[in-house]
Amino acid sequence: MKLAAICDRDTAVGFKLSGIKDILIPNDNNALQIFNQIQDRNDIGILFITEKIVEDLDIRLKDFRVRNNIPIIVEIPDKKGRRKDHIDFVSHLIKKAVGIEVEKENI
Repeated sequence: MKLAAICDRDTAVGFKLSGIKDILIPNDNNALQIFNQIQDRNDIGILFITEKIVEDLDIRLKDFRVRNNIPIIVEIPDKKGRRKDHIDFVSHLIKKAVGIEVEKENI
């Protein structure tokens, strides 16, 4: 299984440096089209998407998550940082699967 990302240009630089080759950068109105292309592939195991693009995909992404286990979708902040209204879906999946809530500890 491969790693892939749908992100902005600045975030793409970091993914390229980490060795991820399947990086898709949408313009203002084709994020859904790019997401649909990724859905049709069966070689992607984990898909990183920036929170801004997650907002653009909204209900379609939620529907996809309900119907599919793979690829695992990991929402990441862009260069502007984490959004205030962000819901950590990976922590939600862990709680659902294991029954334990994952929390960040402030040190």
